[in-house]
Amino acid sequence: MSATFDMPMRIRFAHCDPAGIVYFPQYLVMTNMLVEEWFNERLAIDYAHMIQTRRIGLPIVKLDCEFSRPSRMGETITLSLGVTRIGRRSIGVEIVAHGAGGERFRASQVLVTTSQESGQSIDIPDDVAAALAAFAPHAVQSEEQRS
Repeated sequence: MSATFDMPMRIRFAHCDPAGIVYFPQYLVMTNMLVEEWFNERLAIDYAHMIQTRRIGLPIVKLDCEFSRPSRMGETITLSLGVTRIGRRSIGVEIVAHGAGGERFRASQVLVTTSQESGQSIDIPDDVAAALAAFAPHAVQSEEQRS
């Protein structure tokens, strides 16, 4: 991955379990926040408008996570998103969280553009495809590879 979008995240009390470390599902909440900010800030696509007005969803359809070491309340970690693949209807992303002492977790996700009206997958809209291609030209798949 060449281009990444980075976002610092302070670990809050609400992220943690009774042991004082990030409760693992909270990392998925954080990755969703990261995708939303990536759309808004780096791709210049209003994520709320895409979801609420254009009625285009972007659910995770495949997920693989590895948890390397705990994150604790008060720490700041940096979430980094890179695009691994851009298909006709799907986007592959790799998200890595780093903090003091190294990597905390890594997630590989496949996001699929969907119609919120029908619930079916749809082609990535042209404006989103153009923004993705500008962000990660190496990740655009050929027509034969696209799905």
